[in-house]
Amino acid sequence: MAKRPTTRPNTSPRKPWAETRIAAAEFKAKCLELMERVRETGVEYTVTKHGTPVAKLVPYSERGRKGLFGSMQGTVLNYERPFDSIDGEYDIDRD
Repeated sequence: MAKRPTTRPNTSPRKPWAETRIAAAEFKAKCLELMERVRETGVEYTVTKHGTPVAKLVPYSERGRKGLFGSMQGTVLNYERPFDSIDGEYDIDRD
């Protein structure tokens, strides 16, 4: 039976149940095993050097990119008459 890495739970208030800290030397020795565990369970690992976080191993999630057409849909305010001029003073109108 493979020995589990000696890690300590993170005390972060964000996701204390899903994130674990691991020393860089131990991460180096168990990298493939940890990546498999992340893929299977979704647990996150914070890699530390001398107690300072330097990297994070998290599950990969593919984000779908929007196409060019329609990517700005819903971002413009509603204009009743979009082709009318806007009232106001502009630098070009000043003498």
